[in-house]
Formats: sequence, structure tokens, C-alpha cells
Amino acid sequence: MKNIPVTASPIDVKAGCDEPNPSLLTVQQVHQQLAQLAKPVTGIERVAIRSALDRVLAEDIISPINVPSFANSAMDGYALNFSDLKSDADIKLNVIGSSFAGGSFDGKVQLGQCVRIMTGAQIPDGTDTVIMQEQITRDGDVITVGQGHCAGQNVRHPGEDMQQGSVVLTIGKTIGAAELGLLASLGYPEVNIRRKLRVAFFSTGDELRSVGEPLEQGQIYDSNRYTIFGMLKKMDVELIDMGVIRDDEQAIETAFKNAADIADAVITSGGVSVGEADYVKLVLDKIGKVDFWRVAMKPGKPLALGKINNALFFGLPGNPVSVMATFYLFALPALRHMMGQAYQQPLTAKAITKSTIKKRPGRTDYQRGIATHEDGKLMVDASGIQASHILSGMSQANCFAVIPQDSGSIAAGEEVDVILFDGLM
Repeated sequence: MKNIPVTASPIDVKAGCDEPNPSLLTVQQVHQQLAQLAKPVTGIERVAIRSALDRVLAEDIISPINVPSFANSAMDGYALNFSDLKSDADIKLNVIGSSFAGGSFDGKVQLGQCVRIMTGAQIPDGTDTVIMQEQITRDGDVITVGQGHCAGQNVRHPGEDMQQGSVVLTIGKTIGAAELGLLASLGYPEVNIRRKLRVAFFSTGDELRSVGEPLEQGQIYDSNRYTIFGMLKKMDVELIDMGVIRDDEQAIETAFKNAADIADAVITSGGVSVGEADYVKLVLDKIGKVDFWRVAMKPGKPLALGKINNALFFGLPGNPVSVMATFYLFALPALRHMMGQAYQQPLTAKAITKSTIKKRPGRTDYQRGIATHEDGKLMVDASGIQASHILSGMSQANCFAVIPQDSGSIAAGEEVDVILFDGLM
């Protein structure tokens, strides 16, 4: 865990300045550490496929059948033998029956004949092509077919979607709506999935009060625990809310040890600044293998990362926006990897700025933004005041506008990367 050096003391950086500082870790260096440190849980559960929604597969899914299992029609129309058609003239064919979905046409279709067929119905013996009903004219039991058709059109072939014996879903795949339908199409009633990840989280500080309690002088409400709860809740993990731990060394040590004993990951906020003389840092230095870093990003420079026994530990900054930014950028991909997914950094898209985005070189900025589609283009505008304690800006935003570390201000009309919140915020 110590292969990236701990960052320099805050006194080495000029106050209020974002000028480059080689002692700060880059965002990419943090991701490299996380990809090594986070390990997927090994427990497996077997559940009904509906209960597997949003969970991660613990087995490869092998198709036991061809899908589709028989040749069928992709359209409502008429099944015929392509050799009946002519390239230079219309032809007439006799309708000798019908083929409906769930049934089949008994008998064999001869040359000069055709069968009325519905979408999903089995292709009758002796036919190989389906003409859409809108492309023929019918008079009684005789249809007229024009020119310009192709052999085999509008026919779905056996195994076209999935072939028997093929791997159709792999270990680590998250089960979404499409995967539920796929499993059902193969006849799978149950699947093996990774067990739920257990995540413990708590806040520390004598100044914190829970919602509903009166505030006294110098006290604030504990909001970070609620934002962390909200983001974890949408991940479908097993939550262990340990509340607020008072500023007492023994109480904090007990809380960390208890959390590490029952959880796969432990998350706290605040008390992770380098050189800060607080009980959180003292306890972690004693019982864990944790690095206290400063990251070249804004918001969210202080960050602690490491292990307490076998539990992965995230010490997030104390400012409300910094908590959400570092959770989304670092904790989220690591926790998803622990759930069994491949490690993946947040995806970005290109957007055009609607107004100037102010920035000084030195740190990567993750500015809260509002992304919209206008005239077929993805646009982004700032979402209120960008200070790391202004939580209302996060409520209004639906993305981060990512301004590179070495970049200065971005003028209106220029292109920037955006990270859409993906419903987690």
C-alpha cells in the first residue's frame, strides 16, 4: 500500500493557490492504487432471476438452447419460396393456409403457393422468405408480389441471437433488465450471484448533531452521513449505519475495529487532512495500513485510503461537496469492483460549455454542472456557487464538468468532458 509516497504537509502549499505542486497525487494515481487494493468478495448466493436484478454474476451463463430455437418470421406477411419470384415481373401465388405464433403450418408449401404468417410464427416447410403484408396485394386466396425482394428476407434463423453451448453472459456482469430477459429466454429460473457487499459508515465529531435535535452554539447537523447513505442505498449494498462517534480516542478505535469486523468496506468523512492532530488519524495510524494523501483535485483534496484488517477503508473529506465528489470518483468504482464488476473509472462524454468556467492551473476541477441537449448537442452550464461547502449546487447539478489539471479557464463554446451522475447523486 505504501508504493505511492504520502503527500507533503499542508504548509508546503501556498494558501488559496492552485499552482502545480509535485507532492500532490494525481487522480489517475489514486485510481491505480484502488484497482490494486479493491478485491471482489468471494461469497456466492443462488437466487431467482428476478432477485438477481442489479446484482453481479458469479458464473458464466451457457446457452442450453438455440435462440431462436426455430426459423420464424420477423414480420406479419406471407411465407414463400424465393425461387418463385421473378426479377422482371410481378407474380401471383395461391394462399394455402396460415401460420400463427405458438403454432405451425401442417404440410409442405409447393412452388406457386404461399402461407399467411404472423410475427414469431414458425417458417413453413418449403418456404425461405417472408414478404411484408404491406408489399403485396391480395384478391381472395391469391396474392400478387412485386419485384425487388431478397432471398431469406424477414426470416429469423435458429441460433441467430444465441447459439446452444455459447457463453452469453460472463462472470462479473451486472444483471439489468436486458439480462433478466436474456436469462428468461434461455429458461434459467435461478443464477449464482456475488453476495451483497457489506459497507459500514459513520461520522466523527462532538460538533455533530442528528436531525431533529436542537443545535447549540458551534454545532452543526450531520449531513454527510445522509449523503453517503443515499449513494450507498442506490448501489444495492448491505448498509451498516454506525451513527456519530464522539471525539474520544477509545470510542473511535472501538468503532473502527467493530466496523472492520462486520463489513467489507468502511467509510468515514472528515478528519483525514495530512498532519491534522485528531483522533481519527491517530487511531488509523495504530490499527490500520492507511495512507493520508492530498490529491490534485478540487473539490476533495484530502483523502485517506487503505485497509483495517481485511476491510477496505475510505476516509473522505469533511466538506459536503467533497464527500460526494470523492465518493463518486473513487469509492464508487472501488465498491463496484468489490461487488464483482471490472474496475472502471467514471465514464465521460463531451459537452459544449454555455458560459465561461473559471479555473487556475494546478488541480483537476470537478465543477458541478447542468447538462442539457440543445439542437442535437450536449451542453453544460455551471450549477451555482462552486465552493466545496455549498451542497445546494449538488442538488441542482446532474454532472461534473471536468477541467484538466494543467488547464486554465474554459471559454464559452469550448468542449469539455462531463461525468453524468448516472442517478447515483
